[in-house]
Amino acid sequence: MEITGVKIRKAFEDGTMRAIASVTLDEQVAIHDIKVIYAGERYFIVMPSRKVAENSFRDIVHPINSDFRAKLEKAVIDAYFEQKDALLEEARREAAGPAAPDAE
Repeated sequence: MEITGVKIRKAFEDGTMRAIASVTLDEQVAIHDIKVIYAGERYFIVMPSRKVAENSFRDIVHPINSDFRAKLEKAVIDAYFEQKDALLEEARREAAGPAAPDAE
């Protein structure tokens, strides 16, 4: 199974969650809502999950071997570093509101 696309959908400057990503596998399957986390001086990914009980979550989808997990984590984190500056700049512009028209 090949990772054929990684899109960082949203990036955050603060907090432990730094981004939300989508990954395409073999140009046929998409996995959404993979989180990029920064904690303990390192980056890692958290697979999409749902709450099954109080304080208990279960992955909706996840790699079943460590080799593919490492490959997926590297692809997502590499994409995060490639795309984060543009995404953060876009978020800053949106937060600032519309630009004032030029005075003539």
